[in-house]
Amino acid sequence: MRVVGITGTKNSGKTTLVTMIIPELIKRGYTVGTIKKTHSQFDTEGRDTEKHSTSGAKVVAGVGEETFFKLNKKMELDEILKFMKELETLDFIILEGFKESPYIKIATANYDDSDKTIIKVVDVNKINRKSPNDKLLNEIIELIENRSYGIMQKLNCKKCGYNTCDEFRHSKIKGSIDKKIQCLVDIDDAILKVDGELIPMNPFVKKLIRNITSSLVDSLRTGEFGAESIEKIELTVKNNPQDENEN
Repeated sequence: MRVVGITGTKNSGKTTLVTMIIPELIKRGYTVGTIKKTHSQFDTEGRDTEKHSTSGAKVVAGVGEETFFKLNKKMELDEILKFMKELETLDFIILEGFKESPYIKIATANYDDSDKTIIKVVDVNKINRKSPNDKLLNEIIELIENRSYGIMQKLNCKKCGYNTCDEFRHSKIKGSIDKKIQCLVDIDDAILKVDGELIPMNPFVKKLIRNITSSLVDSLRTGEFGAESIEKIELTVKNNPQDENEN
């Protein structure tokens, strides 16, 4: 899952650009999710979900033609990205806003970019969204494909060929390494979560856990319970020392 930021000043066309990028990535076979930063609340005053929240519910879920969750707390970007990574298999997450995030950015206006993550500044009005092959939009998509990267794991495992995650990140931003080179730790084929926190694993540990878990599940009669393809395995273990004392 790779992350791309769309940033700029107010009313400079950030949302418009996001809505142009999404279908272009989908046309190229990618799955896409988005996260929008807002300085106000999403829930409308007086709606039932707002009443649930003000009554003290920690988590509110709305289910109908859509499903959404509302938590009565502010979550940091890393938390939200990890949650979306666990919830859905996505190729790209597009961030609207989040100027301070460590990911590549397409900007709709110039601003002070101290971390130098902006790879292109775009005048949205120059994009012809009616054209199926708009040159500027295609250039943006190719930059996203070539220079984007996933959640920074900060393990410095060197599996990508760089000594540190920051070296890898800055090389991706500059476009000095091949687009196929990505963080091996960020691959979604095995996810470990401890006390609600996603724990990054190096490729060796990830492969070991995946193989052991798959072998155990293969020995079970999963087909009798409707699980035949076994494409995804989810396991929750409660590590409670009291259980050991009772035996």
